[in-house]
Amino acid sequence: MTIKKPIFLLLLVLIGFVLYTFISTGFFRTVENRFEGEVIKEIALKGAEDITVSVEDSFALISATARLEFPPVGQEHGGLYFMELKSGDFVVKHLTADFSLPFAPHGISMLKTDSTYTVAVVNHTEDGHTIEFFSLYEEELTHIRTQKSTSLISPNDIVLLDAERFYVTNDHGYEHGVGRLVEEYGNLAISNVVYFDGQDYSEAAGGISFANGINIDRERNLVFVASPRRFLVKVYEPNDDGTLAFIADIPCGTGVDNIEFDQEGNLWIGCHPNLLRFTAYAKSKKETTPSELLRITYRSKSDFSVESVYTNDGSALSGSTVAAPFGDLLLVGTVKDDKMLILEIAE
Repeated sequence: MTIKKPIFLLLLVLIGFVLYTFISTGFFRTVENRFEGEVIKEIALKGAEDITVSVEDSFALISATARLEFPPVGQEHGGLYFMELKSGDFVVKHLTADFSLPFAPHGISMLKTDSTYTVAVVNHTEDGHTIEFFSLYEEELTHIRTQKSTSLISPNDIVLLDAERFYVTNDHGYEHGVGRLVEEYGNLAISNVVYFDGQDYSEAAGGISFANGINIDRERNLVFVASPRRFLVKVYEPNDDGTLAFIADIPCGTGVDNIEFDQEGNLWIGCHPNLLRFTAYAKSKKETTPSELLRITYRSKSDFSVESVYTNDGSALSGSTVAAPFGDLLLVGTVKDDKMLILEIAE
């Protein structure tokens, strides 16, 4: 019995697609437990997905949601948390315990003006996605406003340019259904970055595969966007109209997530080295998933270095999403693990 040529070709294409999916998601990578520094403290805070640090005022702001599955199948609940860093006690204070709106925070950004911080938060509710704005003074958080738009298809992370303007990533072009499934497994580059100019939303950059973490280096006026499905960090320069001019791709070899900066301008990123395993873990089909932390030194589009400073098979930390530096410390969060870590980096 012989296989007809069209069927044989279709079989070859199918096999090639499956192999490509496994290879491009890091499935065959062996992740070892490696870190030359020290674990200072474990903090019981579930789903501390995003963390940003004020070096000037020595505190961290943490976005945490007690996720059961990601993406969620119902309304999940979380909060914003304040962590004072100067004393070294790492005490966590819940800032939104009395917040009355449905609140499952995701990406966060904060910007200081005088003695007050403007805080912007991506929020996921059963009724849709919003951006919540707060004012933070010392350890008191006040809700300012809610923004909602059809441009927020599947918002993931946000970065403030000032108290009104911001960029936000949509990690998918489709929010639900077959389109989203094809987008994920077909590795389609149809997600984007959206710009809000204080009045209107518009697309700032498109053609991105799973646009995730976003941040701006204010010294060099460069915007960095994580594309975990392609294992890339994409570098852009903002135009006067808010659109983003593409400069370079930084190959990272791992599923990059949230982006933070240290005092020298290096990028620190929480990563998912095995995206298929992470997807199964996020949907509660696996108990653990590997973690990785990167430090990227970017000097120009042809001059950069990528260093893996921490890897774990998931036994100590599953699903790392962010590594926020504070001096020689790293505050490490996760998508749905029951703890976050404080690490001391060995130099």
